[in-house]
Amino acid sequence: MNITDSGTAVHNFSFANYVATDPLERDQAQSRRLHEPEQILSSTDPMTGVEIDDVSGHPYLVDGNVTMYFESESTRQEFIAMPVDHPFHLIDNPTDEGYDEG
Repeated sequence: MNITDSGTAVHNFSFANYVATDPLERDQAQSRRLHEPEQILSSTDPMTGVEIDDVSGHPYLVDGNVTMYFESESTRQEFIAMPVDHPFHLIDNPTDEGYDEG
């Protein structure tokens, strides 16, 4: 196999950056979907960890842009009744030895 060398480089790496073409119309503005989805659906019951294959007919809870599906109404009620903050009080750190309390 005889390959002749034309003497020209395929890529010229002497330039710092290649000049890009004009952006497409869809790329004119930053996409919100890249960083912040409009709606998040969770089909895993947060109380039991069971994956729900068919979410139709299952109880759910909408919290902002998150929709959580539950296995049963009882697990949904357990989730709602769960305290928002820690269930126990943190021990005070009177000596302040640099340990974080949280």
